[in-house]
Amino acid sequence: MSALRAVVFDVDGTLAETERDGHRVAFNEAFAAEGVDLHWDVERYRELLAVTGGRRRVATALREQGAPDAEAVAARVHRTKTDLFLDIVRRGEIDPRPGVRDLVDDLHAHGVRVAVATTGRRAWVEPLVTHLLGAGAVETTVCGDDVETLKPDPEAYLLALRRLGLDAAGVVAVEDSGPGLAAARAAGLVTVVVTNPDTAHHDVGDAAVVREAFDRPTPLTAAALDDVLTGARP
Repeated sequence: MSALRAVVFDVDGTLAETERDGHRVAFNEAFAAEGVDLHWDVERYRELLAVTGGRRRVATALREQGAPDAEAVAARVHRTKTDLFLDIVRRGEIDPRPGVRDLVDDLHAHGVRVAVATTGRRAWVEPLVTHLLGAGAVETTVCGDDVETLKPDPEAYLLALRRLGLDAAGVVAVEDSGPGLAAARAAGLVTVVVTNPDTAHHDVGDAAVVREAFDRPTPLTAAALDDVLTGARP
Protein backbone atom coordinates (compact mmCIF):
# COMPACT_ATOMS: atom_id res chain seq x y z
CA MET A 1 0.00 0.00 0.00
CA SER A 2 1.49 3.31 -1.03
CA ALA A 3 -1.00 5.76 0.49
CA LEU A 4 -3.58 3.95 2.63
CA ARG A 5 -2.62 3.82 6.31
CA ALA A 6 -5.95 3.05 7.98
CA VAL A 7 -9.65 2.48 7.37
CA VAL A 8 -12.31 3.66 9.82
CA PHE A 9 -15.62 1.82 9.64
CA ASP A 10 -19.06 2.79 10.81
CA VAL A 11 -20.96 -0.11 12.43
CA ASP A 12 -24.75 0.04 12.07
CA GLY A 13 -25.75 -0.60 8.48
CA THR A 14 -22.10 -0.72 7.40
CA LEU A 15 -20.45 -3.74 9.03
CA ALA A 16 -23.85 -5.39 9.46
CA GLU A 17 -27.45 -4.61 8.60
CA THR A 18 -28.38 -4.17 12.24
CA GLU A 19 -31.09 -1.57 12.03
CA ARG A 20 -34.31 -3.12 10.77
CA ASP A 21 -34.13 -6.56 12.42
CA GLY A 22 -31.90 -5.66 15.36
CA HIS A 23 -32.24 -2.18 16.80
CA ARG A 24 -35.84 -1.71 15.63
CA VAL A 25 -36.93 -4.97 17.23
CA ALA A 26 -35.15 -4.10 20.48
CA PHE A 27 -36.74 -0.63 20.52
CA ASN A 28 -40.22 -2.07 20.10
CA GLU A 29 -39.58 -4.55 22.90
CA ALA A 30 -38.32 -1.70 25.09
CA PHE A 31 -41.41 0.41 24.36
CA ALA A 32 -43.61 -2.47 25.48
CA ALA A 33 -41.51 -3.12 28.60
CA GLU A 34 -41.54 0.55 29.61
CA GLY A 35 -45.21 1.16 28.80
CA VAL A 36 -44.43 3.72 26.09
CA ASP A 37 -47.04 4.22 23.37
CA LEU A 38 -44.72 3.77 20.40
CA HIS A 39 -44.22 0.99 17.87
CA TRP A 40 -41.98 1.43 14.86
CA ASP A 41 -42.71 -0.42 11.65
CA VAL A 42 -40.01 -0.70 8.99
CA GLU A 43 -41.01 2.46 7.13
CA ARG A 44 -41.27 4.62 10.26
CA TYR A 45 -37.92 3.39 11.53
CA ARG A 46 -36.35 4.07 8.15
CA GLU A 47 -37.58 7.68 8.39
CA LEU A 48 -36.12 8.02 11.89
CA LEU A 49 -32.68 6.88 10.75
CA ALA A 50 -32.19 10.47 9.60
CA VAL A 51 -31.77 11.19 13.35
CA THR A 52 -28.46 9.81 14.61
CA GLY A 53 -28.39 8.11 17.99
CA GLY A 54 -31.10 5.83 19.36
CA ARG A 55 -31.98 7.95 22.37
CA ARG A 56 -32.39 10.97 20.12
CA ARG A 57 -34.69 8.98 17.81
CA VAL A 58 -36.95 8.08 20.74
CA ALA A 59 -36.98 11.65 22.03
CA THR A 60 -37.84 12.94 18.55
CA ALA A 61 -40.79 10.54 18.24
CA LEU A 62 -42.03 11.41 21.74
CA ARG A 63 -41.82 15.15 21.09
CA GLU A 64 -43.87 14.63 17.93
CA GLN A 65 -46.54 13.11 20.20
CA GLY A 66 -46.32 16.12 22.52
CA ALA A 67 -44.80 14.24 25.44
CA PRO A 68 -43.65 16.78 28.06
CA ASP A 69 -40.89 14.55 29.47
CA ALA A 70 -39.54 13.24 26.18
CA GLU A 71 -35.86 13.37 27.12
CA ALA A 72 -36.27 11.55 30.44
CA VAL A 73 -38.48 8.85 28.96
CA ALA A 74 -36.15 8.45 25.99
CA ALA A 75 -33.18 7.94 28.31
CA ARG A 76 -35.07 5.24 30.25
CA VAL A 77 -36.25 3.47 27.11
CA HIS A 78 -32.79 3.60 25.59
CA ARG A 79 -31.22 1.92 28.63
CA THR A 80 -33.73 -0.91 28.38
CA LYS A 81 -33.28 -1.15 24.62
CA THR A 82 -29.48 -1.37 25.00
CA ASP A 83 -29.86 -4.38 27.30
CA LEU A 84 -32.30 -6.04 24.90
CA PHE A 85 -30.10 -5.41 21.88
CA LEU A 86 -27.08 -6.75 23.75
CA ASP A 87 -29.02 -9.99 24.28
CA ILE A 88 -29.54 -10.20 20.50
CA VAL A 89 -25.81 -9.64 19.96
CA ARG A 90 -24.80 -12.25 22.54
CA ARG A 91 -27.05 -14.81 20.88
CA GLY A 92 -25.04 -14.32 17.68
CA GLU A 93 -28.10 -13.40 15.63
CA ILE A 94 -26.39 -10.65 13.59
CA ASP A 95 -24.07 -11.52 10.71
CA PRO A 96 -21.59 -9.27 8.89
CA ARG A 97 -22.55 -7.98 5.49
CA PRO A 98 -21.18 -10.21 2.71
CA GLY A 99 -17.59 -9.28 1.92
CA VAL A 100 -16.90 -7.35 5.13
CA ARG A 101 -14.71 -9.99 6.77
CA ASP A 102 -12.80 -10.54 3.52
CA LEU A 103 -12.10 -6.81 3.28
CA VAL A 104 -10.88 -6.55 6.88
CA ASP A 105 -8.68 -9.63 6.44
CA ASP A 106 -7.21 -8.09 3.28
CA LEU A 107 -6.53 -4.80 5.07
CA HIS A 108 -4.66 -6.65 7.81
CA ALA A 109 -2.70 -8.63 5.22
CA HIS A 110 -1.52 -5.35 3.67
CA GLY A 111 -0.63 -3.74 6.99
CA VAL A 112 -3.56 -1.31 6.94
CA ARG A 113 -4.88 -0.42 10.38
CA VAL A 114 -8.57 -0.82 11.17
CA ALA A 115 -10.70 1.37 13.44
CA VAL A 116 -14.37 1.95 14.18
CA ALA A 117 -16.27 5.23 14.70
CA THR A 118 -19.92 4.84 15.63
CA THR A 119 -22.70 6.60 17.51
CA GLY A 120 -23.59 3.31 19.27
CA ARG A 121 -23.00 2.52 22.91
CA ARG A 122 -19.85 0.66 23.89
CA ALA A 123 -21.88 -1.89 25.87
CA TRP A 124 -23.11 -3.48 22.64
CA VAL A 125 -20.68 -2.13 20.05
CA GLU A 126 -17.61 -3.97 21.31
CA PRO A 127 -19.22 -7.43 21.59
CA LEU A 128 -20.92 -6.94 18.22
CA VAL A 129 -17.70 -5.93 16.46
CA THR A 130 -15.87 -8.87 18.05
CA HIS A 131 -18.63 -11.21 16.86
CA LEU A 132 -18.60 -9.73 13.34
CA LEU A 133 -14.85 -9.43 12.75
CA GLY A 134 -13.11 -11.51 15.41
CA ALA A 135 -11.17 -10.61 18.54
CA GLY A 136 -8.41 -8.07 17.97
CA ALA A 137 -9.52 -7.18 14.45
CA VAL A 138 -10.06 -3.50 15.35
CA GLU A 139 -7.27 -1.37 16.79
CA THR A 140 -9.43 1.39 18.25
CA THR A 141 -13.17 1.82 18.69
CA VAL A 142 -14.81 5.22 19.16
CA CYS A 143 -18.37 4.95 20.47
CA GLY A 144 -21.15 7.37 21.28
CA ASP A 145 -20.02 7.21 24.92
CA ASP A 146 -16.72 8.83 23.95
CA VAL A 147 -18.02 12.00 22.31
CA GLU A 148 -20.25 14.92 23.20
CA THR A 149 -21.79 15.35 19.75
CA LEU A 150 -22.97 12.50 17.54
CA LYS A 151 -22.81 12.21 13.75
CA PRO A 152 -23.21 14.15 11.49
CA ASP A 153 -20.79 16.06 13.70
CA PRO A 154 -17.21 14.90 12.90
CA GLU A 155 -16.15 14.46 16.55
CA ALA A 156 -16.13 10.64 16.45
CA TYR A 157 -13.94 10.56 13.35
CA LEU A 158 -11.60 13.24 14.66
CA LEU A 159 -11.17 11.25 17.88
CA ALA A 160 -10.47 8.08 15.89
CA LEU A 161 -7.75 9.91 13.96
CA ARG A 162 -6.20 11.19 17.20
CA ARG A 163 -6.18 7.70 18.70
CA LEU A 164 -4.57 6.30 15.56
CA GLY A 165 -2.04 9.13 15.54
CA LEU A 166 -2.79 9.82 11.89
CA ASP A 167 -4.02 12.75 9.87
CA ALA A 168 -6.84 12.37 7.39
CA ALA A 169 -4.58 12.20 4.35
CA GLY A 170 -3.87 8.49 4.69
CA VAL A 171 -7.25 7.30 5.95
CA VAL A 172 -10.48 6.19 4.28
CA ALA A 173 -13.85 6.08 6.03
CA VAL A 174 -16.46 3.46 5.13
CA GLU A 175 -20.06 4.50 5.80
CA ASP A 176 -23.59 3.58 4.75
CA SER A 177 -25.61 6.77 5.25
CA GLY A 178 -25.90 10.47 4.56
CA PRO A 179 -25.29 11.57 8.18
CA GLY A 180 -22.29 9.26 8.47
CA LEU A 181 -20.87 10.55 5.21
CA ALA A 182 -21.30 14.13 6.41
CA ALA A 183 -19.41 13.34 9.62
CA ALA A 184 -16.52 11.66 7.82
CA ARG A 185 -16.22 14.36 5.18
CA ALA A 186 -16.28 17.09 7.86
CA ALA A 187 -13.29 15.33 9.42
CA GLY A 188 -11.51 15.57 6.07
CA LEU A 189 -11.78 11.87 5.22
CA VAL A 190 -12.15 10.38 1.77
CA THR A 191 -15.27 8.26 2.16
CA VAL A 192 -16.65 5.15 0.51
CA VAL A 193 -20.38 4.63 1.04
CA VAL A 194 -21.81 1.11 0.88
CA THR A 195 -25.54 1.65 0.99
CA ASN A 196 -28.20 -0.76 2.26
CA PRO A 197 -32.00 -0.89 1.79
CA ASP A 198 -32.50 1.60 4.64
CA THR A 199 -30.08 4.19 3.25
CA ALA A 200 -30.37 3.72 -0.51
CA HIS A 201 -32.37 6.98 -0.72
CA HIS A 202 -29.83 9.10 1.19
CA ASP A 203 -27.96 11.93 -0.49
CA VAL A 204 -24.40 10.58 -0.70
CA GLY A 205 -23.17 12.59 -3.64
CA ASP A 206 -20.13 13.79 -1.69
CA ALA A 207 -18.74 10.24 -1.40
CA ALA A 208 -15.64 9.26 -3.36
CA VAL A 209 -17.33 5.97 -4.27
CA VAL A 210 -20.88 4.70 -3.75
CA ARG A 211 -21.58 0.96 -3.83
CA GLU A 212 -24.52 -1.27 -2.96
CA ALA A 213 -22.40 -4.11 -1.60
CA PHE A 214 -18.91 -5.02 -0.41
CA ASP A 215 -18.69 -8.17 -2.52
CA ARG A 216 -20.20 -7.12 -5.84
CA PRO A 217 -19.93 -6.32 -8.67
CA THR A 218 -16.28 -6.82 -7.61
CA PRO A 219 -14.96 -7.30 -4.07
CA LEU A 220 -13.92 -4.18 -2.19
CA THR A 221 -10.24 -4.70 -1.32
CA ALA A 222 -7.33 -2.92 0.29
CA ALA A 223 -5.93 -2.15 -3.17
CA ALA A 224 -9.26 -0.72 -4.31
CA LEU A 225 -9.43 1.57 -1.26
CA ASP A 226 -5.85 2.66 -1.85
CA ASP A 227 -6.81 3.55 -5.42
CA VAL A 228 -9.81 5.52 -4.15
CA LEU A 229 -7.63 7.44 -1.71
CA THR A 230 -4.93 8.15 -4.29
CA GLY A 231 -7.46 9.28 -6.85
CA ALA A 232 -9.36 11.52 -4.44
CA ARG A 233 -6.35 13.31 -2.97
CA PRO A 234 -4.71 16.14 -4.95
